[in-house]
Amino acid sequence: MLGENLNKTRKLKGFTAQHMADILEIDIRLYRKYESNGCFPKIPTLIKIADYLDVSLDYLVGRNKND
Repeated sequence: MLGENLNKTRKLKGFTAQHMADILEIDIRLYRKYESNGCFPKIPTLIKIADYLDVSLDYLVGRNKND
């Protein structure tokens, strides 16, 4: 669920995957794993993603579909 919500929200905001990787200061391959559900970000990274995309953590992890 995280990967789908992350991908959808990133695209709605008009950001590239590379842009998100740069903001998070991580390798693009790791960021792509987040979007493909290949791995889950650590909590501080997840918080940074939610803050940057201006969505709740609940939305990103699929607990709330309203963001």
